[in-house]
Amino acid sequence: MSFILSFSSFIKRLMNDFMNTYHVSRETFDILSRYVNILTEWQSKMNLVSPKSLEQIWTRHIADSAQLFTHLNGDSKLVYDIGSGAGFPAIVLAVMSKAEQRDTKFKLIESITKKTVYLNAVKKELGLDNVEIINARTENLKLPPADIITARAVAALDKLLGFAFPFTSKNTILLLPKGKTYQDEIIEAKKHWHFDFEIIQNMVEPEGVILKISKLRKK
Repeated sequence: MSFILSFSSFIKRLMNDFMNTYHVSRETFDILSRYVNILTEWQSKMNLVSPKSLEQIWTRHIADSAQLFTHLNGDSKLVYDIGSGAGFPAIVLAVMSKAEQRDTKFKLIESITKKTVYLNAVKKELGLDNVEIINARTENLKLPPADIITARAVAALDKLLGFAFPFTSKNTILLLPKGKTYQDEIIEAKKHWHFDFEIIQNMVEPEGVILKISKLRKK
């Protein structure tokens, strides 16, 4: 009985902390909880996230994604997520955006077909009519420029900018969570690309940052 009460208290504290930190409603938290359950179920069928990180999914994945939402404003009408995989950060951002009744569309680009089957199942189960799943490689796509491009744990910055460049305009912003090697990645990317950048401290991962990149162009 004491274990059940302790677990219940933990969930309640987690819910309150998340709702207060990211300014979401109980309804939005419940939708994100359903997302966690769907991912956990599908994890037994395919490797969506590392087993170790699954144990800390609310911090390692949900909160890490949610912190990007403050960088999406009312003018962000079109968001592309490259290499969506398990759906981070795009699914979390789409849930939060829909909760605020924003007119923002999310295009999740994933080249692995079985992962797009999973992503479509998430979209259907959560009722995310603001999400489109695209099963393709970036180099085979022709899409209009995005307002925002996200990508999480996809590739080193230099390569990632190559994936994103065809979908950028002079106004496109890239929001890219990066680990402790981000400075080396910036140096390498600067050999082939011109861009402005802002380094934002990651609220969840002490050694991580969010690179906010703009004015991307080839050298």
